[in-house]
Amino acid sequence: MKMELSGAILNILVAFVLVANGNSYGRKISVVLPLVGNLVSGIFLSATSYYSLSLPFLYAMAFITGFFGGIATFLGGVFAFIVDLCENPKQKTIRIAVVDLIYGLVSGVGGLSSGFILRGIGFTWTFVTVSLIDMVNIFYVMCFLDDTIRVSEVQRKSLLGGLKKTFSEVHALFKSSSPKKQTLIVLLLCTFMAYLFTVFGGMSQFILYELNDPLCWNEIYIGYGSAASTAIPLTSFLGIAVLSQRLKDIYLVFIGIFSYVGGIIMAAFANTTLLMLLVRVPALLAYMPLPVLRSMLSKVVLPSEQGALFACIACLEVVIGVISLAAFNSIYAVTVAWYSGFSFLLSAGLCIIPLGTMCWFMSATGHQQEYMPLVHEEEPAGEEADS
Repeated sequence: MKMELSGAILNILVAFVLVANGNSYGRKISVVLPLVGNLVSGIFLSATSYYSLSLPFLYAMAFITGFFGGIATFLGGVFAFIVDLCENPKQKTIRIAVVDLIYGLVSGVGGLSSGFILRGIGFTWTFVTVSLIDMVNIFYVMCFLDDTIRVSEVQRKSLLGGLKKTFSEVHALFKSSSPKKQTLIVLLLCTFMAYLFTVFGGMSQFILYELNDPLCWNEIYIGYGSAASTAIPLTSFLGIAVLSQRLKDIYLVFIGIFSYVGGIIMAAFANTTLLMLLVRVPALLAYMPLPVLRSMLSKVVLPSEQGALFACIACLEVVIGVISLAAFNSIYAVTVAWYSGFSFLLSAGLCIIPLGTMCWFMSATGHQQEYMPLVHEEEPAGEEADS
């Protein structure tokens, strides 16, 4: 937690400036800079492991690598990059879901295999290997990935100028839009934040719950549970790919929330190994709302506002992630003595908030996807203003 907080503020600031100002800096810098930070982190961790440096050095490393933006800048840049390449609104939902799918699957596979890798080659060589992979990624992005935004040296802004421009763009995103568009953006952002808080906080308690009575899982069963959880991003993507052909985005969000509620309530009462493993079955579509909400937000705003939007989303993910982890860990510590599944029930109960905001959104749009024409309605006004 201390390490997360050491670099969180810098991560948010860098993500806010670079992702929101993609039209000035280009999209690639939002992808390359976090990879360089990851490389610096891997080298630092290799040295820490090899020379047995004291743990406070890790806080310094987290602070230094915070200047490179971290995962918030990386994901914000990637999502903005992907949206730039989409030719129609329907592609946005699928392609954003693909990014979430890759992120979820690789995270699960990495977590599942990390124990075996550490046992085989140790911490030092593990971090060296990670650093080499980062070098390959940096080389690929720099040499083979074409930027979606063509930026001349004259267009590039200073950090202070970029920060001022960012705040003006975010201010314009919320203040210069029509009242209906403002309402839709706020409702979608509230839904995204509330659901991210509940899902991230609730699922972060799985391992603690599995280690405790009555399950008392060992590292083998923990690995099985992690492998089972890895299926959720895949099934959520398949759900989006199939259901989006027949259903509107709003209904996909509802289905995903109810899927998560079913799984997390089942987890609260799971007292056998088989039942805990089966918890992932009703939650197979639990990750579906997150990419769909990102796509819905990108459809509401103008192409020139995509950078500011995804910068806001990336910053919110960092903030909500830290807050939810701290909140649910504290709640679990207080309630574990009398009922270890209470945090799961709380997470399920909190889902009433995203459900309520989505019902409000549904009412505001007349039960149809009428929010997409807002973009086309505002484009002429924007063009007249520019002229």
